[in-house]
Amino acid sequence: MSKRPRDAAVEAARKSAPTYTALGAKGLLRKYYLNGEAGGGGVYLWESEAAARAWYTPEWETRMETAFGARPTVTYYDNHVVVDNETGQVRVDG
Repeated sequence: MSKRPRDAAVEAARKSAPTYTALGAKGLLRKYYLNGEAGGGGVYLWESEAAARAWYTPEWETRMETAFGARPTVTYYDNHVVVDNETGQVRVDG
């Protein structure tokens, strides 16, 4: 897979955005769409690991593989500190 043209990446993101907007009720706080030479992906910020695991099921993996031709890789990280330059805050654990 290679980097998509910007317009194609934006259009695909806009098309799928309602799915992720709806996940706000299930704990998704934010999604960043990624587009690079290694392909596409996303960074997701969930309110909890349990909320994320409820979404990333084997059925989800199968749907993504069907849609994109590759099995997705999900890696979980804890996020203890956030530097937020938009608000001028450094937040620890929330």
